Amino acid sequence: MGVKNLWDVLESCKKTLPLRHLQNKRICIDLSCWMVQLHNVSKSHSCLMGKVYLQGLFHRLRALIALNCSIIFVTDGAIPAIKIATYRRRLNSKNEVNNGETNSEKVSSLRRNMGSEFSCMIKEAKILGMALGIPCLDGVEEAEAQCALLNSESLCDGCFTLDSDIFLFGARTVYRDICLGDGGYIVCYEMSDIERQLGFGRNSLITLALLLGSDYSHGVHGLGRESACEIVKSIGDNAVLQKIASEGLSFAKKTKGLKKQGQNLMNNKENLMVHNSDMNRYEPCSSKDRSVLDVINAYLKPKCHSADSAAVHRVLVQHPFQHVKCQQICNQFFAWPTEKTDEYILPKIAERDLRRFANLRTMSSELGVDLPLHEMPTKCPVSGIIKQRKVQGKEFYEVSWEEELHGLKTSIVPADLLERACPEKIAEYEEGKAQKKKQNRCNARAKKSGNEASMAEIDQRLQNLLLDIESESSRNTTFTCPSLASSTDISGHNTDVLETIPVLDKERKSSNEEGSTGVKYENEIIDLLSPSPPRLRLTLSSNKQQVKPSPKVVNVIELSDSETDMSPEHQRKARELRLFLASVRD
Repeated sequence: MGVKNLWDVLESCKKTLPLRHLQNKRICIDLSCWMVQLHNVSKSHSCLMGKVYLQGLFHRLRALIALNCSIIFVTDGAIPAIKIATYRRRLNSKNEVNNGETNSEKVSSLRRNMGSEFSCMIKEAKILGMALGIPCLDGVEEAEAQCALLNSESLCDGCFTLDSDIFLFGARTVYRDICLGDGGYIVCYEMSDIERQLGFGRNSLITLALLLGSDYSHGVHGLGRESACEIVKSIGDNAVLQKIASEGLSFAKKTKGLKKQGQNLMNNKENLMVHNSDMNRYEPCSSKDRSVLDVINAYLKPKCHSADSAAVHRVLVQHPFQHVKCQQICNQFFAWPTEKTDEYILPKIAERDLRRFANLRTMSSELGVDLPLHEMPTKCPVSGIIKQRKVQGKEFYEVSWEEELHGLKTSIVPADLLERACPEKIAEYEEGKAQKKKQNRCNARAKKSGNEASMAEIDQRLQNLLLDIESESSRNTTFTCPSLASSTDISGHNTDVLETIPVLDKERKSSNEEGSTGVKYENEIIDLLSPSPPRLRLTLSSNKQQVKPSPKVVNVIELSDSETDMSPEHQRKARELRLFLASVRD
């Protein structure tokens, strides 16, 4: 919990920052606070069996890993003696307190029950963190106190916690909430903003804890946060703790009584002097008020690992990512196959390595050493750019990796990161892209000219085919007339009259020719293309005796456009023409 209503007091100093604000930072995480928060989201039995709270922790960590955050888990140690009563009241149970340690005055602190359900959740989180390369620092007592010490000693850039009393332990930058999803962000509080906007330093916040109540004190009954803030501001940050040490909380009670009578102690200096004289005449501190000194010391001098201790040095070094171990843990906790685990974590690990390379180039540039890409002491992890991508309106590049990271061949990275890490790769990609466009234009022109030549060839073939069909039609316009008539000569013999009739557009000779069969044709032109050809009049002759029988009428067979009346060659040409025209249309 921390200090009662303190987050409301600090509301005006709250800042919402994008998640990328954490990139390249070292942060401490109060692991108990995160697990409580994630556990509250998934309290159902199915969520507990599926360890949804642990999956939520995994996704938070992978997002921070991609930003190249150096993460340190910090866990609670023993329960401070001053907090035992609050701890028991909060749990409403004595299960985690060992027998014989019920009197907080006789013990300095209490060990936690490491076999409880929540302690098992903390163990699982630590195992998952170690597989991801995240060390854990087990605090001596309060985890937020250990985080605050690392932050105040500039060993980390900020602390994640939900306990507002972390400011009282000396923290300078506190992250209260984190949101992933679209447009991820964090909620941040800076001690510099609190001092500038509210006029509250560390001493003033400790006084507010004494007045409003906290894990270490009950506070002044009936005193609200506005009245408490006015009292603290009236004294000032430098003198407020000294006043409490000498007078206890009696001055706050006296001030509360004067305010009810309508006297404003902040109006002028004279009222302040009267107030001070009244404080001097107030009764000495009771034994209950003297306990405030223990609260002040608990905030000012918490039990923690010192900044130069071996435990702190151990967590400050870089820990490797254990790929196989991570796969095994995700399979054990979440029943994920190795492919799913790799899909989640490997692109984030690769992005972290690229950020580290970008930081190396930036640092060398700031030192005045601008080395080309191939002369860098560390090889660039990116082999090349495959294509440009846009994800949720932001520019990304799909890249291939120089050395396959645990089997990862390609992934997408932010465009601004790649520009900082290896702008040479972007220039190479743009040059290849321009060259490819130029080649495509040349191919398009060649294809267009080829198409034009192809169309010219098609036209020529079409014309030749039409000419062949016309000439074939001209050759096939002669036909053989069937038996025109059955005539009888003078001697009584039957004579079959057969004649081949040309149907060209030429005129016959003006004189009738007498064939071997004795058939004579009159001067008539037969137009086979006309709807109905004229009738022929035939004259039969004989060497012995000329007889002029009554003329017989012979019908000429009309031509049809059907393929059955065409020659095989004509049919083939027509079929080719139809197929060719169909292919042109397609």
